[in-house]
Amino acid sequence: MLRIYREHQWIKRVVKDYAIDAIIADNRFGVYHSGVKSVYITHQLLIKTGRDFAEKIAQRIHFWFIKKYSFCWVPDFETKENIAGELSHPAIHPSNIKYIGCLSRFEKKEIVSKKYDLMLLISGPEPQRSIFEQILLVQLQNFEGTVLLVRGLPGIKEKEEKILGENLQKPTLIIKNHLPSDELNVAILQSKLVISRSGYTTIMDLVKLGQKAILVPTPGQTEQEYLARHLMSQQYFYATSQDGFILTDALKQAGAFPTSIPAFDMELYKKVVGEFVQSL
Repeated sequence: MLRIYREHQWIKRVVKDYAIDAIIADNRFGVYHSGVKSVYITHQLLIKTGRDFAEKIAQRIHFWFIKKYSFCWVPDFETKENIAGELSHPAIHPSNIKYIGCLSRFEKKEIVSKKYDLMLLISGPEPQRSIFEQILLVQLQNFEGTVLLVRGLPGIKEKEEKILGENLQKPTLIIKNHLPSDELNVAILQSKLVISRSGYTTIMDLVKLGQKAILVPTPGQTEQEYLARHLMSQQYFYATSQDGFILTDALKQAGAFPTSIPAFDMELYKKVVGEFVQSL
């Protein structure tokens, strides 16, 4: 609460010093101002904790802050076909909600041919990131095909990538610690199948690109676990757990899974932002 109070005091000084006309805050509880139109961005109107009572308390607190903003922009679709399920479509929500569609830095491009049979996007907190990476590295020994592994470690030097590749003795396995956005965009499109965590940003990227994927939520992350179940029930992506993960089984099941990602309006956010600017 002290951090939120300090945030709020800071934004009041900024608005006064710089004559700010509008505020857009990404999941920041204290960045609102009574004299300036402000926007709060979140897809998690319902905060998953795994316990009903705790979820109700968290939701009430969250809504109390949301109502202090002029608008709450939700990166999802208002329709029955949506991405975040009850996270962004709870039974009750504040009246200042506006759905702005899928947000992604990536662009769908024409790709002549697929370069990778499998792409592995490893990300998230330790130790689960490393645990999942080791599970995959061991099981890749028996995989026939070209694999791109992006480890999600932007701070690790290139030399360490080469050592990993040499130890595996797999010339068809390419290991990258990190890829810039534009290269990652193309690499995903060049892949026949992606295995990744079910973080919401990654999901929005995959939806925008229409990329077939297997989602493996980070153990213990309630939101990711819910999203994986929800998206599998919608038949957008096949999902499985890290516990007992077997690559060959996952690939077989994903191959038989009836994946169908709807043709969402990826330009919806532009309309909402345009209307907001016009209102200033």
